[in-house]
Parts: sequence; structure tokens; C-alpha cells
Amino acid sequence: MINWLDNRTGFRELMHEALYERVPGGARWRYVWGSTLVFTFTLQMITGFMLWSAYSPSTRTAWESVYYIQNEMFIGYIIRGLHHYAAQAMVVLMAIHLVQVVIDGAYKAPREMNFWLGIVLMMIVLGLSLTGYLLPWDQKGYYATQVTTNIMSATPVVGPEVQKLAQGGSDYGHLTLTRFFAMHAGILPAALVAFLALHIYVFRRHGLTVHDAKHAPDTTFWPDQVLKDAVACLAVLAVVLMLAILRPAELSAPADPAVKFDAARPEWYFLFLFRFLRFHAVEALGLTFGAIVVPGIIMGILTMMPITAQVLGEWGHRLNKAFIWLMAIAIAVLTVMAFYEDANDRGHQAALAEAHRDGQRAIELASGPDKIPVDGAVSLLRRDPYTQGPRLFAQHCAACHRYNGHTGRGTLVMEMNAEKVPVIGAPTAVDLGTFGKREWMTGIVTDYSNHFAWLKNAQWFKDAQAKAAAGESVEFINPDGSEMADWTSGNVESLKSAENADNVKALVEFLAAEAGHAGAEFDSALIEQGRKLATEGNWAGALNGTSCKQCHETIGDAFPAQPTDDGASGYPTMAKYGSAAWLKDFIRNPGAARHYGAKNQMTASTPEKLTDTDLDLLVRWMTGDHTASKVPDYPGQMEAVKAAISK
Repeated sequence: MINWLDNRTGFRELMHEALYERVPGGARWRYVWGSTLVFTFTLQMITGFMLWSAYSPSTRTAWESVYYIQNEMFIGYIIRGLHHYAAQAMVVLMAIHLVQVVIDGAYKAPREMNFWLGIVLMMIVLGLSLTGYLLPWDQKGYYATQVTTNIMSATPVVGPEVQKLAQGGSDYGHLTLTRFFAMHAGILPAALVAFLALHIYVFRRHGLTVHDAKHAPDTTFWPDQVLKDAVACLAVLAVVLMLAILRPAELSAPADPAVKFDAARPEWYFLFLFRFLRFHAVEALGLTFGAIVVPGIIMGILTMMPITAQVLGEWGHRLNKAFIWLMAIAIAVLTVMAFYEDANDRGHQAALAEAHRDGQRAIELASGPDKIPVDGAVSLLRRDPYTQGPRLFAQHCAACHRYNGHTGRGTLVMEMNAEKVPVIGAPTAVDLGTFGKREWMTGIVTDYSNHFAWLKNAQWFKDAQAKAAAGESVEFINPDGSEMADWTSGNVESLKSAENADNVKALVEFLAAEAGHAGAEFDSALIEQGRKLATEGNWAGALNGTSCKQCHETIGDAFPAQPTDDGASGYPTMAKYGSAAWLKDFIRNPGAARHYGAKNQMTASTPEKLTDTDLDLLVRWMTGDHTASKVPDYPGQMEAVKAAISK
């Protein structure tokens, strides 16, 4: 059978030609890099076909199909992880192979054609990395690829046309995705296979370039070098498989052009160029200089290396080696700088945390009972109070308020001091991180002055206090001088006494139950006891007879569907105080007589400023009315704020 097959195909001669290539100086580990590159590309092809079988390239189905691969398909996350990490391994191996070729002089005549083919292959590999980044259609890839296409536009003369060609028109959307998919899965792999075949053919034509022909006795490719290549390929497979299992490839939130993505960065192996473009001198010279001219000059120098070595001889080779080492060191230094600066950039780290949170939340919602809606995964987060509430708070509330010390999105509010140095800004309104909860109610009942103490940082408070000191009649909320402040500060000992401990607990339970935030559980007996305290004042000791009802006439009542100021007593209404209905009305009409009236300083949020949909999302987030989540919330920053203010 073998003789028949050989007679028909001549495979024995082909195998002998492939396996018994002469290796001067013996097999060595330094020769494995080309084989590992071919192996890694083969791994990319195999896993790529597997991913292709479940991938759907459209703006409404791309993220959804990658989610399916990652979370539903059998060992899909391993396949995607192998593809993801093998792509990164290919870039690293390619860089090592380039350095090794230059050091060994394998680019010199008559091998210059093979060297130039290798540079073309390097460009194709980088193109595969860039085009594959977009395909999940998540926030990370969407915004990072926009940066890439914007760099294309900086190309002299033809830049705008090249950008339009790459992204499928002037807009960035569905056609961009389909074109990048066509390049990633069709055009570039076909080109790589074609140039790889040429590369191997020319390589075999001129033979292996050895660093030291006298290192060991000559041998053949089989079996010694094959064994070393196989071990190296196995090591590459082991590394990428371990990473795929232990650290699955990330899928961030679905791409949403309406959401600014501050954490956008290219893949780590392009960070050196990103950092280079951020140098002030480079920025001053423009994007074309930093992203087109300088890389073009470097590629020109690489391309000219065979000619440099031929013209200048050994000095040319030394010059080429010095350049390749200098370039490698510069890339390493710039990459480390980028990582270090990002790690110490508080804003970037907060953006990363938010991006990670959004990605986890999107996957959580997609895995929930409602699955992914017909209009696509992007609507999952757009309709999610847990995601949109913090953003709306940061946009509309964080100028004055804080949420557990931060803007709602985990970031601190920074402002410039007199020395033009950024410092943590002081809140000018009460922190709303515990609004409507037991902690909030406890602060109001037992420590009103401290609970609202942040108001004293506001300029309006300082102005009003100055006018009052000058004898003018001014109505304003004074944490130290209101009726509520007088009641709590005048009854500190009684409120903190053992005989009233249960009463304080009961009143807080009643008030928190009136707010009725989602997910909270309450003690009905304590609620009833607290109701009597609020309406009848059944306290122990000196507090006996004092009740909330004496000032707040509406306490314990249902909040009306159509609230009016009829019967307003001049004190904030306590009808379902802190509930969603109360909060919506307060945000819309903080200066109404049923709330703070003439004392109010808060700007009303009209429907033109805050739509009804956004108001609903904000309030539902603040009251906990959203799908339960295992995704951690933003960490509190109150201690950092207090420490900064106390300095």
C-alpha cells in the first residue's frame, strides 16, 4: 500500500526533502522560533474556525454570539481563550524571531528577499491583531478600534479615504464590523498563508543561517531539531491553555456609542505606541508625525537592513544589531511606562473598575431569566437602574452631593486649590449613599447637625449665614440652627439613654419602612411602635410628648399620586418619606412648599434636564429597585473625603 501511494504521489521524496534538511552546527533551541510561529498560527486557524461556527457578525448579534461562546457553548471559553492568548503569543514570538534573525545575520544576502517577506508577514500579523480586537463588539474593542481608524485618517493625502474604506463609510457601525470580520477571517489569513508559503520556500532554498557552525557536529532537521521544535510548541500550547483556563478572555459591556468609555486602551503590545504619542513633544508635532512618520521611518530602517549590511559590511551588521536592540529596549521601556502610569492614574483605574463592573453586569443580565431582548444586548444596560443610576447621579447630582463619598461611579470629585494643585473637593450637600435606609434615618433622628454638616461647605450657606449675622431675615437650611437640629441637640442625653434605645430603634424602623426600599426586611412590631412614637410621642423621660406629627403633619400618610401644596405646614412632607414616589416629586420640585419651600437651594430637575425615563432609572437605583446583582458595587470613598477635608 505504501509503495502504491509513493508511486502515485512521490510522498517519500517529499518527506525526505522536508525532514532531512541539513542543520550545520547541530540542532539548537535558538532555531525554534520560526516553528513556534507556524504552530501558533495553525492553532489560531483551528480555534478561529471553531469560533466562526458560532459567531454572527452584526452590531445586534456580535456581542450576543460571543457571549454564547463564552458562557453557553461547551468549553467555548477555552476555545476563545486559546484564540485570544495565542494571538498575543504570536506577536511576542514574532518579535523574538525578528531579533534572532537580525542577531544571527539571517537577513544578509542572499536571504534579503526572505527577510522582506518576513516583514510583510509581521505587518499581516499586526493587522490580524487589530481587526480581531473589534469582533466581540464590546466597549473595549469598539473604542480602541476607533482610535486605530482615526490614526488611519492621519495618513498624508489619502488618510480620510483610507479611514472610510476601512470603516465602511463616514459612520462607525455595522459595515465597520463586517469589513473587519472579512479582513480578519478571510483576506488577511489568506494573505498570510500565501506569504508564509513563499517565506518557507525561500528559506529552504538558501538553507538555515547558523550562529556558530562549529557549535556541534552537523545534523538533520529530523529528529533532533524536530524534537526541540515540538517541545517549544508544546510549551507555547501549555502557556496559552493555562491562561485560557485560569484567566478567561474578558468580554466587556456591549458596544454603546452613547456611553463614553474612558478606559479605552490598545492591547498591551501596542501600548508602547500609545505612550509614545502622549509625549508632549510628539503631541505638539501632531498625530501624523507620531503615528505615521516615525513608525514609517522605523519600518524603512528595518527594510533597509540587508542593504545596510551589504554596503557597510560588518559595521553595517553591527549597526543593525544595535538598532534592533535599541528598538527592543525602547518598546519595553515605553510599555512599562504605560502600565505604571495607568496603574497610578486614579481616574483610569476608576474607569477600568466601571468597565469591569459593566461587563460583569451585562453578562449577569444576559444569563438571567429574561435573557437578551430582541433589540439586542446593548439595551440590557441602557434599561438597568444598577448601571445607569450611578451615571445619572454623577451627571446631575454629584456637583453637590456624594454617594458614599464618590460621584456615584467610584471616582472622587477633584478641584484645583489656590496653588493650582488638584485636591479632593468638599461636598456641599448631604451624602446620599445611605438615603432612605436605617443609617440615614438614624442620622436624622439622633445626629441631625452632623448628618447635614456638608451643607456648611456651600457658598450659599456662607452667604446666608453672613446675611443673618448682619441682621437680615434669611430663610435657609441650617444644620446647626433648625427646629430639627434643636430637637436632636437638645435631647442628646435622652436619645442616647438606655430607656429610649428601643424607641429610637423603633422610630428608625418605622421611617425606613415608610421609604420601603427594595430588598429590605422590617419588623412589623417595631414599625407599629415607631408609628406611635412618630404620631403620639410616647417617649420615655424628657422626650415624652414630643412627636414628628407636631411639625410634619403628613407623616405616616400615603404619598399622593398628584401631590400638591394644599395644607403644607412649612416643614418637609413626611408622607412615605424617602420612597420612590416621594423622591421623584422632590427631585422635580425641591422648592415646593411641601418640601423645603423658600429654604430650598437645590435646582429643580425639569423633564428637559432629566427625562422621565432617566428619573425613573435614577430613583430605582437609589431605592434598590432593580434586578439583584452579585457584581460588587463601587467601593466607598468617604474616608478619603474626610481625610482630605480635615487637612
